[in-house]
Amino acid sequence: MTPVGGPAANILITSAARKAPLVRAMKAAAARAVPGAAVIAGDIDPQAPARYVADGFWQLPRLNGTTPQSLMEGCRQRGIGTVLPTRDGELAFWAEARTLFAEAGIDVIVSAPESVGCCLDKLAFADFGQARGLPFIPAATALDGLVGERFVVKERFGAGSRSIGIDLPRAAALDHARGLEAPIFQPFEPGGEISIDAWMDRSGVPRGLVLRRRDCVVGGESQITTTFRDAALEAAALEVLGALDLRGPAVMQAIVPPGGGLRVIECNCRFGGASTASIAAGLDMLYWSLAERHAPDAAPAFHRIEGELRQVRLPEDVVLHDFDL
Repeated sequence: MTPVGGPAANILITSAARKAPLVRAMKAAAARAVPGAAVIAGDIDPQAPARYVADGFWQLPRLNGTTPQSLMEGCRQRGIGTVLPTRDGELAFWAEARTLFAEAGIDVIVSAPESVGCCLDKLAFADFGQARGLPFIPAATALDGLVGERFVVKERFGAGSRSIGIDLPRAAALDHARGLEAPIFQPFEPGGEISIDAWMDRSGVPRGLVLRRRDCVVGGESQITTTFRDAALEAAALEVLGALDLRGPAVMQAIVPPGGGLRVIECNCRFGGASTASIAAGLDMLYWSLAERHAPDAAPAFHRIEGELRQVRLPEDVVLHDFDL
């Protein structure tokens, strides 16, 4: 592929899969931050639907069958100067490789390996928060260490919604855990579940966040989500995000109990499936991520919209007249 935006100007979105809204949002951000840059969808599946809304496609190798050096060479050939990993399962690879890529002039928008490791391990994440007095829901590998009568059981690693058991009595929780690979237990916290989209700069400082209610969740992702304001929750979330020392987009999941307060479940240190709602609310996180490289003197300015918005995610037909993709 011929580099479109000049040397090291193009942008690669890995594990693009069906993430067409993300590709479109990145194209809009690139048009402002890096005019002329191409947004390339990368995926191991040559039929990844997101390729049809991107400027180009790269069929990536499986990460356990390649090396950072090989991927860097592929980036050079395609004029790629920025990489945005988007799947939990690849974050550790890119976090470990980000310094090597930086030395080659390629910016990988990902947090440090230690921060990524903490977020990927739900037990380590809970222990991290508990040790610092942050409002995290505790977790344990055995029920004996937890108080309460109702529990959540889930895999320690991987997607939090995978094989999860919610609001289970003690005996049922133990039975559910037998079907998991590496189960952890948490006390069940009644309340409304929210998502918190945020963006952290290179120094790990949160520059803005948006709270969203998860009105309808399918497969762990919000299909319908509504933004809202709450000063106390925003302040608590900023304290947590600052402690995690992340970089770039992140989405945190939490419970708001009936009496108020924040109870943090987990944090995905990547762009979330419904995070485009927060871009529409003014959290310009993709543009800021590109501007860190292409306009480093321009400080991120978070201008949140006055009102609130509701985002509904729907399937969409795409009709192509150019089949050379």
